[in-house]
Amino acid sequence: MNSFQPPAWLANRHLQSVLPSLPFRRAAVERRAAGLIAASRELVLDCGEGVRLMGRLAEPPAEERSPVRRLAVLLHGWEGSSESLYLLSLATLLFARGYTVLRLNLRDHGGTHALNRELFHSCRLPEVVGAVARAQALYPDHRLLLAGFSLGGNFCLRVGAKAREAGIRIARIVAVCPVLDPATTLEALERGPAIYRRYFLFKWRRSLQLKQATWPDHYDFSELIRDPSLTAMTERMVLKYTDYPDLAHYLRGYSITEGILESLDAPAHLITSMDDPMILVRDLARVARPDSLEVTVTPRGGHCGYMDAIGGPSWIDRLIVDEFDRA
Repeated sequence: MNSFQPPAWLANRHLQSVLPSLPFRRAAVERRAAGLIAASRELVLDCGEGVRLMGRLAEPPAEERSPVRRLAVLLHGWEGSSESLYLLSLATLLFARGYTVLRLNLRDHGGTHALNRELFHSCRLPEVVGAVARAQALYPDHRLLLAGFSLGGNFCLRVGAKAREAGIRIARIVAVCPVLDPATTLEALERGPAIYRRYFLFKWRRSLQLKQATWPDHYDFSELIRDPSLTAMTERMVLKYTDYPDLAHYLRGYSITEGILESLDAPAHLITSMDDPMILVRDLARVARPDSLEVTVTPRGGHCGYMDAIGGPSWIDRLIVDEFDRA
Protein backbone atom coordinates (compact mmCIF):
# COMPACT_ATOMS: atom_id res chain seq x y z
CA MET A 1 0.00 0.00 0.00
CA ASN A 2 1.02 3.60 -0.48
CA SER A 3 2.64 5.35 2.46
CA PHE A 4 0.25 7.02 4.88
CA GLN A 5 -0.68 10.51 3.63
CA PRO A 6 -3.39 12.13 5.75
CA PRO A 7 -5.21 15.27 4.60
CA ALA A 8 -3.59 18.42 5.92
CA TRP A 9 -6.29 19.04 8.51
CA LEU A 10 -5.68 15.58 10.01
CA ALA A 11 -1.89 15.59 9.86
CA ASN A 12 -1.15 16.88 13.38
CA ARG A 13 0.51 14.13 15.43
CA HIS A 14 -1.48 14.82 18.58
CA LEU A 15 -4.78 14.80 16.70
CA GLN A 16 -3.75 11.50 15.11
CA SER A 17 -2.88 10.08 18.54
CA VAL A 18 -6.14 10.97 20.30
CA LEU A 19 -8.69 10.75 17.49
CA PRO A 20 -9.00 6.93 17.29
CA SER A 21 -10.22 6.74 20.91
CA LEU A 22 -12.36 9.86 21.21
CA PRO A 23 -15.81 9.01 22.65
CA PHE A 24 -17.74 10.92 19.99
CA ARG A 25 -16.67 8.25 17.47
CA ARG A 26 -18.13 5.32 19.43
CA ALA A 27 -21.68 5.47 18.07
CA ALA A 28 -20.49 5.45 14.46
CA VAL A 29 -17.89 2.71 15.02
CA GLU A 30 -20.39 0.52 16.86
CA ARG A 31 -22.97 0.98 14.10
CA ARG A 32 -20.40 -0.23 11.60
CA ALA A 33 -19.49 -3.07 13.96
CA ALA A 34 -23.08 -4.17 14.64
CA GLY A 35 -22.65 -7.54 12.91
CA LEU A 36 -19.38 -8.24 14.71
CA ILE A 37 -20.81 -7.25 18.10
CA ALA A 38 -23.91 -9.39 17.59
CA ALA A 39 -21.76 -12.40 16.68
CA SER A 40 -19.27 -11.93 19.54
CA ARG A 41 -19.33 -14.14 22.61
CA GLU A 42 -17.26 -14.12 25.74
CA LEU A 43 -14.42 -16.64 25.69
CA VAL A 44 -12.32 -17.40 28.78
CA LEU A 45 -8.99 -19.01 27.93
CA ASP A 46 -6.97 -21.25 30.23
CA CYS A 47 -3.45 -19.85 29.91
CA GLY A 48 -1.73 -22.32 32.22
CA GLU A 49 -0.49 -21.88 35.80
CA GLY A 50 -4.07 -21.15 36.88
CA VAL A 51 -4.26 -17.93 34.86
CA ARG A 52 -7.31 -17.07 32.75
CA LEU A 53 -7.73 -14.34 30.18
CA MET A 54 -11.00 -13.31 28.57
CA GLY A 55 -11.66 -12.20 25.03
CA ARG A 56 -14.52 -11.56 22.64
CA LEU A 57 -14.74 -14.16 19.89
CA ALA A 58 -16.73 -13.71 16.67
CA GLU A 59 -17.14 -16.45 14.08
CA PRO A 60 -18.69 -15.47 10.73
CA PRO A 61 -21.62 -17.49 9.38
CA ALA A 62 -20.53 -20.49 7.31
CA GLU A 63 -21.58 -18.86 4.04
CA GLU A 64 -19.47 -15.75 4.79
CA ARG A 65 -16.27 -17.44 5.91
CA SER A 66 -13.05 -16.90 4.02
CA PRO A 67 -12.16 -19.81 1.70
CA VAL A 68 -8.91 -20.03 3.67
CA ARG A 69 -9.82 -20.28 7.33
CA ARG A 70 -8.15 -17.58 9.39
CA LEU A 71 -8.10 -16.68 13.08
CA ALA A 72 -7.07 -13.12 13.87
CA VAL A 73 -6.07 -12.42 17.49
CA LEU A 74 -6.09 -8.68 18.26
CA LEU A 75 -4.43 -7.03 21.27
CA HIS A 76 -5.23 -3.57 22.63
CA GLY A 77 -2.82 -1.10 24.23
CA TRP A 78 -2.26 -0.37 27.92
CA GLU A 79 -5.55 0.44 29.70
CA GLY A 80 -7.46 -0.28 26.50
CA SER A 81 -9.69 -3.32 26.07
CA SER A 82 -11.46 -5.56 23.60
CA GLU A 83 -13.99 -2.72 23.29
CA SER A 84 -11.43 -0.06 22.33
CA LEU A 85 -12.59 1.75 19.20
CA TYR A 86 -9.41 1.07 17.22
CA LEU A 87 -9.75 -2.66 17.97
CA LEU A 88 -13.45 -2.70 17.07
CA SER A 89 -12.71 -0.89 13.81
CA LEU A 90 -10.06 -3.39 12.70
CA ALA A 91 -12.10 -6.38 13.93
CA THR A 92 -15.13 -5.19 11.93
CA LEU A 93 -13.16 -5.14 8.70
CA LEU A 94 -11.64 -8.58 9.34
CA PHE A 95 -14.99 -10.09 10.31
CA ALA A 96 -16.56 -8.75 7.12
CA ARG A 97 -13.82 -10.54 5.17
CA GLY A 98 -14.73 -13.89 6.73
CA TYR A 99 -12.16 -14.03 9.52
CA THR A 100 -12.78 -15.55 12.92
CA VAL A 101 -11.75 -12.70 15.24
CA LEU A 102 -10.64 -12.87 18.87
CA ARG A 103 -10.30 -9.53 20.65
CA LEU A 104 -8.19 -10.55 23.63
CA ASN A 105 -8.11 -8.64 26.92
CA LEU A 106 -4.87 -8.47 28.83
CA ARG A 107 -5.11 -9.26 32.55
CA ASP A 108 -7.14 -6.65 34.50
CA HIS A 109 -8.33 -5.00 31.27
CA GLY A 110 -11.84 -4.91 29.91
CA GLY A 111 -13.45 -5.45 33.29
CA THR A 112 -11.64 -8.76 33.93
CA HIS A 113 -10.21 -7.84 37.34
CA ALA A 114 -11.91 -10.80 39.04
CA LEU A 115 -10.41 -13.49 36.80
CA ASN A 116 -6.96 -13.46 38.42
CA ARG A 117 -5.97 -12.33 41.90
CA GLU A 118 -2.47 -11.14 41.05
CA LEU A 119 -2.05 -7.70 39.52
CA PHE A 120 -1.35 -7.00 35.85
CA HIS A 121 2.06 -5.80 34.79
CA SER A 122 3.68 -5.66 31.37
CA CYS A 123 6.15 -8.50 31.97
CA ARG A 124 3.38 -11.11 32.19
CA LEU A 125 4.27 -12.57 28.81
CA PRO A 126 3.78 -16.30 29.58
CA GLU A 127 0.03 -15.92 30.06
CA VAL A 128 -0.38 -14.13 26.73
CA VAL A 129 1.68 -16.85 25.04
CA GLY A 130 -0.60 -19.35 26.78
CA ALA A 131 -3.74 -17.57 25.58
CA VAL A 132 -2.54 -17.52 21.97
CA ALA A 133 -1.55 -21.20 22.17
CA ARG A 134 -4.98 -22.07 23.56
CA ALA A 135 -6.73 -20.07 20.83
CA GLN A 136 -4.77 -21.96 18.19
CA ALA A 137 -5.67 -25.27 19.85
CA LEU A 138 -9.35 -24.33 19.55
CA TYR A 139 -8.92 -23.59 15.81
CA PRO A 140 -6.13 -25.92 14.65
CA ASP A 141 -7.18 -25.73 10.99
CA HIS A 142 -7.05 -21.90 10.89
CA ARG A 143 -4.11 -19.73 9.92
CA LEU A 144 -3.18 -17.73 13.01
CA LEU A 145 -2.60 -14.00 12.61
CA LEU A 146 -1.72 -11.48 15.33
CA ALA A 147 -2.13 -7.71 15.38
CA GLY A 148 -1.51 -5.38 18.29
CA PHE A 149 -1.36 -1.69 19.07
CA SER A 150 1.18 0.02 21.34
CA LEU A 151 1.71 -2.31 24.35
CA GLY A 152 -0.40 -4.88 22.50
CA GLY A 153 2.02 -4.67 19.58
CA ASN A 154 4.91 -5.16 21.99
CA PHE A 155 3.21 -8.28 23.37
CA CYS A 156 2.54 -9.63 19.86
CA LEU A 157 6.20 -9.39 18.89
CA ARG A 158 7.31 -11.00 22.14
CA VAL A 159 4.80 -13.80 21.60
CA GLY A 160 6.27 -14.23 18.14
CA ALA A 161 9.76 -14.53 19.61
CA LYS A 162 8.50 -17.31 21.91
CA ALA A 163 6.25 -19.00 19.33
CA ARG A 164 8.51 -21.86 18.27
CA GLU A 165 9.36 -22.70 21.88
CA ALA A 166 5.63 -22.72 22.72
CA GLY A 167 4.61 -24.74 19.66
CA ILE A 168 2.63 -21.86 18.15
CA ARG A 169 2.43 -21.49 14.35
CA ILE A 170 1.90 -17.86 13.35
CA ALA A 171 1.26 -16.89 9.74
CA ARG A 172 1.70 -13.15 10.23
CA ILE A 173 2.18 -10.48 12.92
CA VAL A 174 1.53 -6.77 12.52
CA ALA A 175 2.62 -4.52 15.40
CA VAL A 176 1.46 -0.90 15.24
CA CYS A 177 3.60 1.61 17.16
CA PRO A 178 4.76 -1.07 19.63
CA VAL A 179 6.50 -0.03 22.81
CA LEU A 180 10.20 -0.48 22.02
CA ASP A 181 12.06 0.65 25.14
CA PRO A 182 9.61 1.23 28.03
CA ALA A 183 12.08 3.53 29.79
CA THR A 184 12.05 5.86 26.78
CA THR A 185 8.26 5.77 26.57
CA LEU A 186 7.84 6.48 30.29
CA GLU A 187 10.17 9.46 30.03
CA ALA A 188 8.31 10.74 26.94
CA LEU A 189 4.99 10.51 28.80
CA GLU A 190 6.38 12.38 31.79
CA ARG A 191 7.99 15.14 29.74
CA GLY A 192 5.47 15.41 26.92
CA PRO A 193 2.05 17.06 26.72
CA ALA A 194 0.10 16.61 29.95
CA ILE A 195 -2.93 15.21 28.12
CA TYR A 196 -1.28 11.80 27.67
CA ARG A 197 0.05 11.60 31.23
CA ARG A 198 -3.30 12.61 32.73
CA TYR A 199 -5.16 10.15 30.51
CA PHE A 200 -3.06 7.18 31.62
CA LEU A 201 -3.05 8.26 35.26
CA PHE A 202 -6.84 8.46 35.23
CA LYS A 203 -7.27 5.09 33.50
CA TRP A 204 -4.71 3.27 35.66
CA ARG A 205 -6.04 4.68 38.92
CA ARG A 206 -9.57 3.66 37.96
CA SER A 207 -8.35 0.15 37.12
CA LEU A 208 -6.55 -0.16 40.45
CA GLN A 209 -9.68 0.93 42.31
CA LEU A 210 -11.66 -1.76 40.49
CA LYS A 211 -9.02 -4.34 41.39
CA GLN A 212 -9.14 -3.32 45.05
CA ALA A 213 -12.94 -3.43 45.09
CA THR A 214 -12.81 -6.94 43.61
CA TRP A 215 -10.10 -8.21 45.98
CA PRO A 216 -10.59 -6.04 49.12
CA ASP A 217 -8.77 -8.47 51.41
CA HIS A 218 -5.71 -8.53 49.19
CA TYR A 219 -5.15 -4.95 48.01
CA ASP A 220 -5.02 -1.45 49.39
CA PHE A 221 -3.88 0.96 46.69
CA SER A 222 -4.60 4.14 48.67
CA GLU A 223 -0.94 5.19 48.72
CA LEU A 224 -0.18 4.03 45.19
CA ILE A 225 -2.94 6.05 43.53
CA ARG A 226 -1.81 9.20 45.38
CA ASP A 227 1.60 9.13 43.69
CA PRO A 228 1.87 12.22 41.49
CA SER A 229 3.43 10.71 38.39
CA LEU A 230 3.44 7.60 36.23
CA THR A 231 7.06 6.99 37.17
CA ALA A 232 6.38 7.15 40.90
CA MET A 233 3.30 4.92 40.59
CA THR A 234 5.14 2.38 38.45
CA GLU A 235 8.10 2.25 40.79
CA ARG A 236 5.87 1.71 43.84
CA MET A 237 3.92 -1.00 41.99
CA VAL A 238 7.14 -2.76 40.96
CA LEU A 239 8.64 -2.75 44.45
CA LYS A 240 5.48 -3.91 46.22
CA TYR A 241 3.77 -6.22 43.73
CA THR A 242 6.47 -7.77 41.54
CA ASP A 243 9.68 -9.74 42.00
CA TYR A 244 11.77 -7.14 40.16
CA PRO A 245 14.37 -5.43 42.38
CA ASP A 246 13.84 -1.96 40.93
CA LEU A 247 12.11 0.04 38.22
CA ALA A 248 14.97 -0.27 35.72
CA HIS A 249 14.93 -4.08 35.80
CA TYR A 250 11.16 -4.13 35.35
CA LEU A 251 11.25 -1.78 32.34
CA ARG A 252 13.98 -3.87 30.72
CA GLY A 253 11.79 -6.92 31.33
CA TYR A 254 9.38 -5.99 28.55
CA SER A 255 11.66 -4.06 26.25
CA ILE A 256 12.01 -5.45 22.72
CA THR A 257 15.40 -3.85 22.12
CA GLU A 258 18.78 -5.59 22.04
CA GLY A 259 18.44 -9.30 21.16
CA ILE A 260 14.85 -9.93 22.26
CA LEU A 261 13.49 -10.40 18.73
CA GLU A 262 16.39 -12.48 17.39
CA SER A 263 14.30 -15.65 17.82
CA LEU A 264 11.35 -14.19 15.88
CA ASP A 265 10.79 -16.42 12.87
CA ALA A 266 7.12 -15.73 12.11
CA PRO A 267 6.71 -13.11 9.35
CA ALA A 268 6.22 -9.82 11.16
CA HIS A 269 5.75 -6.19 10.24
CA LEU A 270 6.55 -3.42 12.71
CA ILE A 271 4.95 -0.11 11.70
CA THR A 272 5.61 3.13 13.54
CA SER A 273 5.73 6.84 12.81
CA MET A 274 8.43 9.45 13.08
CA ASP A 275 6.03 11.83 14.84
CA ASP A 276 4.82 9.39 17.51
CA PRO A 277 4.87 11.39 20.79
CA MET A 278 5.29 8.27 22.95
CA ILE A 279 7.41 5.79 20.96
CA LEU A 280 10.66 7.36 19.76
CA VAL A 281 12.01 5.96 16.50
CA ARG A 282 15.60 6.33 17.68
CA ASP A 283 15.07 3.13 19.70
CA LEU A 284 14.62 1.15 16.47
CA ALA A 285 18.40 1.23 16.09
CA ARG A 286 18.59 -1.15 19.08
CA VAL A 287 15.96 -3.60 17.85
CA ALA A 288 17.26 -6.89 16.42
CA ARG A 289 16.41 -7.37 12.73
CA PRO A 290 15.89 -11.06 11.95
CA ASP A 291 15.02 -11.84 8.33
CA SER A 292 11.40 -12.37 9.37
CA LEU A 293 10.96 -8.77 10.55
CA GLU A 294 9.99 -5.94 8.23
CA VAL A 295 10.09 -2.40 9.64
CA THR A 296 8.20 0.57 8.21
CA VAL A 297 8.60 4.10 9.54
CA THR A 298 6.08 6.60 8.20
CA PRO A 299 6.63 10.37 8.43
CA ARG A 300 3.21 10.86 10.02
CA GLY A 301 0.64 8.87 11.93
CA GLY A 302 1.07 9.89 15.57
CA HIS A 303 0.69 7.10 18.12
CA CYS A 304 -1.48 4.34 16.64
CA GLY A 305 -3.39 6.91 14.62
CA TYR A 306 -3.12 6.48 10.87
CA MET A 307 -6.54 8.08 10.39
CA ASP A 308 -7.10 9.41 6.87
CA ALA A 309 -10.79 10.20 7.51
CA ILE A 310 -13.10 10.57 10.50
CA GLY A 311 -15.35 7.68 9.53
CA GLY A 312 -14.78 4.23 8.06
CA PRO A 313 -11.75 1.97 8.39
CA SER A 314 -8.42 3.72 8.90
CA TRP A 315 -5.34 3.38 6.73
CA ILE A 316 -3.80 1.00 9.27
CA ASP A 317 -6.98 -1.13 9.33
CA ARG A 318 -6.81 -1.56 5.57
CA LEU A 319 -3.07 -2.27 5.62
CA ILE A 320 -3.42 -4.98 8.27
CA VAL A 321 -6.27 -6.69 6.42
CA ASP A 322 -4.28 -6.55 3.17
CA GLU A 323 -1.26 -8.15 4.85
CA PHE A 324 -3.39 -10.80 6.56
CA ASP A 325 -5.12 -11.63 3.27
CA ARG A 326 -1.73 -12.24 1.66
CA ALA A 327 -0.25 -14.18 4.60
